[in-house]
Amino acid sequence: MRPDRATVLKNAPLEDLIGVLLRQYKRLLAERGTELSEADLKTIAGRIVRRATPDAREQAVRAALIEMVEESSAVLVRWNLTFAQALKTEMGDLPGWETTSDFLEVANEKANAELRIASASVLIAALGDLRYNDHLQAIIEHDPDEMEAVTAQRVLQLRALDDQAG
Repeated sequence: MRPDRATVLKNAPLEDLIGVLLRQYKRLLAERGTELSEADLKTIAGRIVRRATPDAREQAVRAALIEMVEESSAVLVRWNLTFAQALKTEMGDLPGWETTSDFLEVANEKANAELRIASASVLIAALGDLRYNDHLQAIIEHDPDEMEAVTAQRVLQLRALDDQAG
């Protein structure tokens, strides 16, 4: 019997999960002036797990991710939705579409905004900044077995160790 996806994620090395999330942003970070090689991604993920103080490159990554969360949040505001509300809102309940083509465009925008907010918020927290803790809680509440939620839970545990140590 194969283990379910949530079990696999909960047992995967946190460094690997963070690396996967970082890899999703490689192109977007490059567009914002932060080029990262595969080795850089692995190094950053390792430093996060070892709870190293973010260096200048990691601070630049965090700043770019914060911009992306804010941009994606602005997309949701067009429908008068917070991130938590968006996770609970069915596509058919969104205004602004009349045709199938419109629906697909709106669905794509909403899904991209939600995914970027979710994964970037996890990475921002992993980099030591808990400003989007409410987003992490919404992710965990919405679907605790998804990759972003499992990683969020594990990052919050890691950050709790920082609080205990410092």
